[in-house]
Amino acid sequence: MINHQSNWIRPEIEQKIDALLAKMTLEEKAGQLTQLPSAFSDLPGDDATTANNPDTIQKSRREQHEELIRQGGVGSYLGVQGAAVINRLQKIAVEESRLGIPLIFGLDVIHGYRTMFPIPLAEACSWEPDLARRAAEAAAREASAAGLNWTFAPMVDIARDARWGRIAEGSGEDPYLGSAFAAARVQGFQGSDPADPDHLAACAKHYVAYGGAVGGRDYNTVEMALQTLHDIYLPPFKAAVDAGVLTLMSAFNDLNGVPASANPYTLTTVLRGQFGFKGFVVSDWNSIGELIPHGFAADRRDAARQALPAGADMDMCTESYRYEIADLVKSGALPLEVVDLAVRRVLRVKFLLGLFDNPYRSTSEKETKTLLAPEHLALAREAGRKAIVLLKNEHQTLPLSRSLKKLAVVGPLADSQADMLGSWSFTASPKDVVTILEGIKTAVAPGCEVFHAEGCAVLSANEFDEKAAQAVSLAQAADVVVAVVGETADMSGEAASRMSLGLPGEQETLLRRLAATGKPLVVVLVNGRPLSIPWVAEHASAILETWQLGVQAGHAVADVLFGDFNPSAKLAATFPYSAGQEPIYYNHPNTGRPANDTKFTSKYIDGPVEPLYPFGYGLSYTTFAYRDLEITPTEASAGEPIQVSVTLQNTGAVTGTEVAQLYIADLVASRVRPVKELKGFQKVTLPAGEAQKITFILEQDSLAFYNPAMQRVVEPGKFQVWVGPNSQEGLCGEFQII
Repeated sequence: MINHQSNWIRPEIEQKIDALLAKMTLEEKAGQLTQLPSAFSDLPGDDATTANNPDTIQKSRREQHEELIRQGGVGSYLGVQGAAVINRLQKIAVEESRLGIPLIFGLDVIHGYRTMFPIPLAEACSWEPDLARRAAEAAAREASAAGLNWTFAPMVDIARDARWGRIAEGSGEDPYLGSAFAAARVQGFQGSDPADPDHLAACAKHYVAYGGAVGGRDYNTVEMALQTLHDIYLPPFKAAVDAGVLTLMSAFNDLNGVPASANPYTLTTVLRGQFGFKGFVVSDWNSIGELIPHGFAADRRDAARQALPAGADMDMCTESYRYEIADLVKSGALPLEVVDLAVRRVLRVKFLLGLFDNPYRSTSEKETKTLLAPEHLALAREAGRKAIVLLKNEHQTLPLSRSLKKLAVVGPLADSQADMLGSWSFTASPKDVVTILEGIKTAVAPGCEVFHAEGCAVLSANEFDEKAAQAVSLAQAADVVVAVVGETADMSGEAASRMSLGLPGEQETLLRRLAATGKPLVVVLVNGRPLSIPWVAEHASAILETWQLGVQAGHAVADVLFGDFNPSAKLAATFPYSAGQEPIYYNHPNTGRPANDTKFTSKYIDGPVEPLYPFGYGLSYTTFAYRDLEITPTEASAGEPIQVSVTLQNTGAVTGTEVAQLYIADLVASRVRPVKELKGFQKVTLPAGEAQKITFILEQDSLAFYNPAMQRVVEPGKFQVWVGPNSQEGLCGEFQII
């Protein structure tokens, strides 16, 4: 992996770029900065792509694009899949265009290609970044075998509002955890050498603060203090840059009134200046064109004039650059140096990927052999089990006994294949999915009868009907009821914001009827965001948050249900009691009137201020105890690290894995600080009864923040520190910076 961006500036590559730039026409330079949607595969493209070129109207769309490649009029394609078609197009670019510059082929490979892994939010609940690295590496192997050399992932947006559908695509609400997963996924996609044909260029997105959209409504405006931007939303992008990410994607939203795809502060001052990023930035789909409805640009020419010098190097799908750059330069409205710098960045990435030396990175034979490889399926199952959060386990309902004779598996998602895949799964096939019902049937002991009824549809608004009556009848005849409920795959992801966070349709009504039978009720949640489920939390015997786990969902869920795997996952995002609490997140600033039992404090009059389940929460089939907190030194001078130790003991009867979490609070500062901030975690496996001392090293950079003057500082004073199982519990101590 290229760990330092300065290592990208290689004299031999820069000399080759100089030679190419000297030969390129303005139109060819504009072509390198243009990405077009597919015209060559089964993915839908934009029929208007070449509508403005009257010379090509009579040609077929495919012929138009092939001729454009020969002319050097395009540098990248989005949505082309398959080694055969990609190699054919690459051959046109390399062997039939004037300069022979290879194309770069990108696609949204978010959580798998054909082998679909758990959605990224689920994966983050493992609190195991190396697992995410391995999953990204497997996804890269499959996607690169299909001819691709660029993925629009990882999504590293901080998401503090569960109403925002794209919370499913990232690592949750915390910048420390999010940074760890951002770096891991970049390393997985790109490997130790981006030129390795089994890996891809990664693209950290969506730069920046897209997850802070007002009201959790996708594409909406973002208003936030610069200190919040730098303390909360930028760190995962910085982690991706430090991990060597080759590209970034600029976002749809405006930030404090300036659209992200034409924002010189974020794209140039911060990204290029402070972070030292040397790769290129691609705009999100039509986000440069959307400067016009934003009211920030008058027309396409004006949009190109503003976006390129701000730092958006490649235009995705609007063709603003292809049609406008040459005239803008000739008219003096756009300096040639700005164009050359952007082209240099694009060419640099193509050289670093080895595309000039090896433009044909795969074959159809390799593609067939790699997709759904057995080791990928095994990894998907491992990732699925490690993503499942045990939210409740009353009277040790779980794991289910192997001596069960009759098991009712009900709910609209129990036998669904497509909904296990989650959003951004168009490269997968539902037929490859093991459903939860199938997984359970495979796992039960011989002689156990498994009954199944749908009960209701996910979005049904009908009154309780015969489907539900059948489910209740089966429940009455069973020893235990497993109800699989939640959201369909398309209810989260892009353009999938929700006003309500409860179980949609009549699913809660179904659960109420099932609970009334008196049989143990295990609720298995399948969803892409935190849900508001207070009734379920109170009345279910056990609750498993399984998210959308991908092709091995059924086996992963069954492994946990029957105790073949002891759950260890912890929530990467807060579960609200009510959608009215959103945005809700653990690391909020304090208020002058924190909530208490008196009236005039910061709380609601019709519900709790606390969440249903806090960040970092998750149970196990065993129990753990924390003791003997030690902090050394308790007074530290500037720059001196703090050592924090605890003894962790497995106090239950089976081996288990605990994620020990370290939080701090700066008690008095020049700017109001969060009530708690995650600054460390360790995942520890202990046999029953065993104890282990675990130690965290708290570097003083972890205590830093941006003060009112926008300086990153560590201020002297007292700090509290907690070590425990989640963001609300733990041993507490103090230290002081002098």
